[in-house]
Amino acid sequence: MKHYHVNVNGTDYEIEIEEISAEEAKAHQSAPAAAAPAASASVPTGAETVSAPMPGTILDVKASVGQSVNKGDVLMILEAMKMENEIMAPKSGKVVSVSVSKGASVKTGDVLLAIE
Repeated sequence: MKHYHVNVNGTDYEIEIEEISAEEAKAHQSAPAAAAPAASASVPTGAETVSAPMPGTILDVKASVGQSVNKGDVLMILEAMKMENEIMAPKSGKVVSVSVSKGASVKTGDVLLAIE
Protein backbone atom coordinates (compact mmCIF):
# COMPACT_ATOMS: atom_id res chain seq x y z
CA MET A 1 0.00 0.00 0.00
CA LYS A 2 1.17 3.47 -0.82
CA HIS A 3 -0.02 6.43 1.22
CA TYR A 4 -0.60 9.85 -0.32
CA HIS A 5 -1.83 13.22 0.89
CA VAL A 6 -4.09 15.01 -1.56
CA ASN A 7 -5.58 18.50 -1.41
CA VAL A 8 -8.93 18.97 -3.17
CA ASN A 9 -10.48 22.43 -3.13
CA GLY A 10 -8.63 23.35 0.06
CA THR A 11 -9.45 20.11 1.92
CA ASP A 12 -6.64 17.67 2.74
CA TYR A 13 -7.25 13.95 2.35
CA GLU A 14 -5.04 10.96 3.13
CA ILE A 15 -5.49 8.12 0.65
CA GLU A 16 -4.11 4.59 0.32
CA ILE A 17 -3.51 3.01 -3.06
CA GLU A 18 -2.85 -0.69 -3.47
CA GLU A 19 -0.26 -1.57 -6.06
CA ILE A 20 -1.03 -4.67 -8.14
CA SER A 21 0.95 -6.58 -10.73
CA ALA A 22 0.18 -6.58 -14.45
CA GLU A 23 -1.25 -10.11 -14.16
CA GLU A 24 -3.61 -9.04 -11.40
CA ALA A 25 -4.67 -6.00 -13.43
CA LYS A 26 -5.56 -8.24 -16.39
CA ALA A 27 -7.52 -10.56 -14.11
CA HIS A 28 -9.55 -7.62 -12.77
CA GLN A 29 -10.46 -6.28 -16.21
CA SER A 30 -14.02 -7.22 -16.93
CA ALA A 31 -15.25 -8.49 -20.25
CA PRO A 32 -17.13 -5.89 -22.28
CA ALA A 33 -20.64 -5.48 -20.94
CA ALA A 34 -23.34 -7.16 -22.93
CA ALA A 35 -25.49 -4.75 -24.86
CA ALA A 36 -28.62 -3.79 -23.02
CA PRO A 37 -31.75 -5.25 -24.52
CA ALA A 38 -33.56 -2.80 -26.73
CA ALA A 39 -36.27 -1.02 -24.80
CA SER A 40 -38.62 -1.45 -27.73
CA ALA A 41 -38.40 -5.23 -27.28
CA SER A 42 -40.56 -4.94 -24.13
CA VAL A 43 -43.02 -2.53 -25.76
CA PRO A 44 -46.16 -4.28 -26.99
CA THR A 45 -46.97 -4.09 -30.70
CA GLY A 46 -49.08 -1.04 -31.46
CA ALA A 47 -47.92 0.89 -28.39
CA GLU A 48 -46.51 4.36 -28.92
CA THR A 49 -43.23 5.11 -27.18
CA VAL A 50 -42.38 8.40 -25.51
CA SER A 51 -38.68 9.22 -25.88
CA ALA A 52 -36.42 11.73 -24.14
CA PRO A 53 -36.27 14.90 -26.25
CA MET A 54 -32.88 15.84 -24.78
CA PRO A 55 -30.29 14.45 -22.36
CA GLY A 56 -31.01 15.02 -18.68
CA THR A 57 -32.09 13.54 -15.36
CA ILE A 58 -35.54 12.24 -14.47
CA LEU A 59 -36.74 14.27 -11.48
CA ASP A 60 -40.17 12.67 -11.12
CA VAL A 61 -42.20 9.88 -12.71
CA LYS A 62 -45.90 10.69 -12.50
CA ALA A 63 -47.22 7.78 -14.58
CA SER A 64 -47.28 4.11 -13.66
CA VAL A 65 -47.96 0.91 -15.57
CA GLY A 66 -51.69 0.36 -16.02
CA GLN A 67 -52.59 4.02 -15.48
CA SER A 68 -54.96 5.65 -17.96
CA VAL A 69 -53.69 8.96 -19.31
CA ASN A 70 -55.17 11.67 -21.51
CA LYS A 71 -53.36 13.49 -24.30
CA GLY A 72 -51.34 16.30 -22.70
CA ASP A 73 -51.13 14.75 -19.20
CA VAL A 74 -47.72 15.19 -17.56
CA LEU A 75 -46.01 11.79 -17.48
CA MET A 76 -42.67 12.78 -15.97
CA ILE A 77 -40.36 15.70 -15.26
CA LEU A 78 -36.98 15.81 -17.04
CA GLU A 79 -34.29 18.19 -15.79
CA ALA A 80 -32.03 19.41 -18.57
CA MET A 81 -29.74 22.43 -18.54
CA LYS A 82 -31.01 23.46 -15.07
CA MET A 83 -34.61 23.58 -16.32
CA GLU A 84 -37.51 21.29 -15.51
CA ASN A 85 -39.25 20.00 -18.64
CA GLU A 86 -42.66 18.34 -18.54
CA ILE A 87 -42.87 15.21 -20.68
CA MET A 88 -46.51 14.97 -21.78
CA ALA A 89 -48.64 12.17 -23.18
CA PRO A 90 -48.77 12.37 -27.00
CA LYS A 91 -52.13 10.54 -27.00
CA SER A 92 -54.78 9.19 -24.67
CA GLY A 93 -54.44 5.57 -23.61
CA LYS A 94 -53.03 3.23 -21.01
CA VAL A 95 -49.39 3.19 -19.86
CA VAL A 96 -48.05 -0.28 -20.70
CA SER A 97 -44.40 0.15 -19.69
CA VAL A 98 -42.20 2.61 -17.82
CA SER A 99 -38.53 2.29 -18.73
CA VAL A 100 -36.97 4.83 -16.34
CA SER A 101 -37.12 5.70 -12.67
CA LYS A 102 -36.63 8.83 -10.61
CA GLY A 103 -32.98 9.92 -10.67
CA ALA A 104 -32.12 8.12 -13.92
CA SER A 105 -29.90 9.83 -16.47
CA VAL A 106 -31.23 9.67 -20.01
CA LYS A 107 -29.87 10.51 -23.44
CA THR A 108 -31.74 11.99 -26.36
CA GLY A 109 -33.98 9.31 -27.86
CA ASP A 110 -33.99 6.96 -24.86
CA VAL A 111 -37.42 5.35 -24.43
CA LEU A 112 -39.09 6.66 -21.28
CA LEU A 113 -42.43 4.82 -21.46
CA ALA A 114 -45.01 3.36 -23.79
CA ILE A 115 -48.73 4.08 -24.17
CA GLU A 116 -51.22 1.74 -25.81
